[in-house]
Amino acid sequence: MEESHEVDHLLAAREILRSSIEKSRNIGIAVDQSGSRLQQTSHNLASLQCSIKHIATKCRVYGIRGHVDRAIGPAAALLQVLDLVHELHNSIQFDPSHAATSITRLQEALKLLADNCGLLILWLQDAVHILTSNAASADDWYLVRASKVVNILREIQLFCRDGGVVSSAFDTLENEYRRLLTQTDFSQPTFPEPELQAIARVLAANKRLHRCTSIHAQVRIAEARATLQALHVDYLGIQLFETDSVRNVETYINQWDNHMEFALRTLLLNEYRLCKKLGDDDDDDVWMNCFAKIATECGFIEIFDFGSLVCNCKKEAMKLLSLLKIFSTLDKLRLQFNQLFNGKFCLEIQKKTRALVKKVVNGASEIFWDMLSQVELQRETDPPPDGSVPRIVCFVTDYCNKLLVEENSSILTRVLEISQVWNRASFEQGLLSNEIHNTMKAVETNLESWAQSYTDTALSYLFMMNSHWYLCNNARGNKLGELMGKSWVWAYEESAEYYAALYLRESWEKLVVLLHEEGLTLFPGGRAINREVAEKRITIFCEAFDEMYKKQSKWILCDKALRWKTCHLIVEAVVPPYKSYLQRFMPGLEHEVNYTAERLEELISLLFQPKHDGSKCTDLIGMKNAAAISHFSYTPAAA
Repeated sequence: MEESHEVDHLLAAREILRSSIEKSRNIGIAVDQSGSRLQQTSHNLASLQCSIKHIATKCRVYGIRGHVDRAIGPAAALLQVLDLVHELHNSIQFDPSHAATSITRLQEALKLLADNCGLLILWLQDAVHILTSNAASADDWYLVRASKVVNILREIQLFCRDGGVVSSAFDTLENEYRRLLTQTDFSQPTFPEPELQAIARVLAANKRLHRCTSIHAQVRIAEARATLQALHVDYLGIQLFETDSVRNVETYINQWDNHMEFALRTLLLNEYRLCKKLGDDDDDDVWMNCFAKIATECGFIEIFDFGSLVCNCKKEAMKLLSLLKIFSTLDKLRLQFNQLFNGKFCLEIQKKTRALVKKVVNGASEIFWDMLSQVELQRETDPPPDGSVPRIVCFVTDYCNKLLVEENSSILTRVLEISQVWNRASFEQGLLSNEIHNTMKAVETNLESWAQSYTDTALSYLFMMNSHWYLCNNARGNKLGELMGKSWVWAYEESAEYYAALYLRESWEKLVVLLHEEGLTLFPGGRAINREVAEKRITIFCEAFDEMYKKQSKWILCDKALRWKTCHLIVEAVVPPYKSYLQRFMPGLEHEVNYTAERLEELISLLFQPKHDGSKCTDLIGMKNAAAISHFSYTPAAA
């Protein structure tokens, strides 16, 4: 029983266990089914979360829609302006001839670009702020894109405002200005004035006028200096001191005159006009300062200073003509000086001009007023030992005649008038002619004094004949003759003939007396000739002729006509009597005497020859500075 009872208990326990297992299986199945449903629910929640996030993003983008809409129009315009900037920049770089116009458009485009960038930045910054304030993450696509666009716009704005592209364009513009200045011949009637003006105005409007004028001065100085050097101005390098004679440079004074005229009337006038055209009322001073720089550094000052160099030479008569030439140059260019250098920026040239005029006027006046006294000082010197015309006479005659030439007399009169005004003295009409008249009278007095100093009377007469002939011929038909008068010229012509007669009487006619007929016949009234006496007289005549010929062969008549005329007079006075004497008293024996009549005539024709040939003597008269320097210079002894 007990065992049956235990089996029942086991069976009952088995049933209970089986029931529990079944329930556990059912619970497991239920649990599995619940996990699947939870997993599905979890998945659905994730999708919902994503949908919610997408909805939230759309809500944020919808909030910046207005800002984006406002930026679309300016952004499109910005792209067009940016394209225009690149186009203009390339145009300036590759076509500089239109840079002046393009650079203005470039500046306007850059300003518009910078302004558009500013507006876009403001609107997009608001969008970024909205995105950020709505809890958008840092890697949000819209936020990243919007922030990147803002940064790009800021870079473009900085690019527009830092001036780099404009500075490069201005550099190109300046180079084009330099090219136009360098490659243009401004002496031609047509030159690129409008292009230069356009560039200058653009640079001036952008506060770069100093760069423009600096380039202008640099280029034009180099061009002008090269032009002046091509004129062969090597003489400007000559050094002169107060002890040097003006003769060292007088051959260059005419060149200097031409170079001064070219520099002022052509070279600097063109530069002045160009500077005036490039400037306007606002910057005229800047351009006039630029011109002053060109004028002072192009080589003109060196040419100008040559005039002062001449003024510094030692004081001598010939210097007066050089000073008159310098004054004439300054006077004919007076209008150009006033036009070009009248401004406040040319004070250096104005000062130099006044100083040079003062040197010329004072120097010329001093030399002129000393002329008479210098001629009078020569009176104490010895006359030429050969009876030739004193070099001082040649010099003064030619010198005075040169002073009376219209181009010199008018200038000298003005110089003297200016000097009188400066010295507060009244200017007298005819001052120049009176002084020259007195000088020639002093020459006459000198001649008389010198003639009296000869111990040989015949030489004294020949000297006066020689000198008076020279004065007559060198005053006839010129300004000096007009001043002294026809009667003065005729008087010297007659005087020359008078002294020629005295000279013959005092010398050669005395030889003819030796050929007298007294005592030649053997018997009074007879025809028989004492040949011994005749031969003796011929011998005495020939000896006297030799002595006189030897002495007078050292005498000189420079003028060829006077020399021929004098020799002809001597031949007429001596040869016919000599020939007649031989024929009458020594017939058939003419070949036995020292001189035949023909030989005598031949020898006489060789008298009075200058030490050099005739042309040299004539040149000597013309070259008064070389001939008279020892007689007519302002040495301390003479002063």
